[in-house]
Amino acid sequence: MRRRWAVIVLAGAAAVWCAAPLAVARAGTWGTAIEVPGLGSLNQGGNAQLASVSCASAGNCTAGGFYRDGSGHGQAFVVRETNGAWGKAIEVPGSGTLDAGGGAEVNSVSCATAGNCAAGGFYTDGSGHTQAFVVSQANGTWAKAIEVPGSGTLNTAGNAATDSVSCATAGNCVAAGGYDGSGHLQAFVVRETNGSWRGAFEVPGSGALNFGGFANADSVSCASVGNCAVGGSYTDGGGRAQAFVASERNGIWGKAIEVPGSGTLPAGQLGNVTLVSCASAGNCTAGLTYTADFDRQQAFAASETNGAWGNAIEIPGLGTLNAGGNAAVTSVSCGAAGNCAAVGTYTDGSGHTQAFVVSHA
Repeated sequence: MRRRWAVIVLAGAAAVWCAAPLAVARAGTWGTAIEVPGLGSLNQGGNAQLASVSCASAGNCTAGGFYRDGSGHGQAFVVRETNGAWGKAIEVPGSGTLDAGGGAEVNSVSCATAGNCAAGGFYTDGSGHTQAFVVSQANGTWAKAIEVPGSGTLNTAGNAATDSVSCATAGNCVAAGGYDGSGHLQAFVVRETNGSWRGAFEVPGSGALNFGGFANADSVSCASVGNCAVGGSYTDGGGRAQAFVASERNGIWGKAIEVPGSGTLPAGQLGNVTLVSCASAGNCTAGLTYTADFDRQQAFAASETNGAWGNAIEIPGLGTLNAGGNAAVTSVSCGAAGNCAAVGTYTDGSGHTQAFVVSHA
């Protein structure tokens, strides 16, 4: 059966919330947005934002982001909802000690079950270098944040961050991001096994693709332990950013590949994978954004079926909507193999930013 994408248009634009509000849906009805409890007292610098949220079950979610303290330093925080009630935001345990340079943030949170989560982001060390961190929660208690094991050796130029985390089961997660190896930005992945984080390593095959020396793993998704996919971007020999994906099967990572078909796309000048979602082992979908000459940006999608990635396609109907030439996929989620939804933005003919949703079934 051939699956199709169907687009629905929503008017509006993306928003940034300095007060970092939360809103929760119950039985299909959205509650009223509230300021994150406790964040007001932390956010003395008046600049806070939530970057990620993950829900393990109904009424049990965790979110993370950053705030500015009274000294103007960026700090990483997490906040947990338990049985429908949000607790107080807290600084990520241990992050204040790591963050001697005063710049930390949670970029991604993933929860396998209620009270069993992982988060990742970055902090600034005493030398002003940006380092990647991960932190784990077990049975409702957060451990101390740690530098991603092995990243210090990789990150010789001091510019690293964890950009995405995905947990298949409690204590079994994968994180991904980028580091700077002596002026060459490379993509990494790192695995947590039974609650312990192992050593980070370069995404297999990404170094060979990355002739231009600018790569990053932007998104990771794990359908089960040892079965994940990661996507991001690299720079080819012509200095153009291209999109890559890499898949892990039964604990073994395959080599990163350019997203099939993306090299021949009319808009294939500057590309990256923005989000990956895996419904089951070997069945994932990636959202891609490509920028052509004259800065015309288009949104695409590519699907992996039974371990094989198919060609990227422009999201049906979006080319007509995107008269202003600025479309992007911002999030993808798959409930079952071949049944996904993507959301993003585009610019209409009047130059207004609009939002779209699209379903794949």
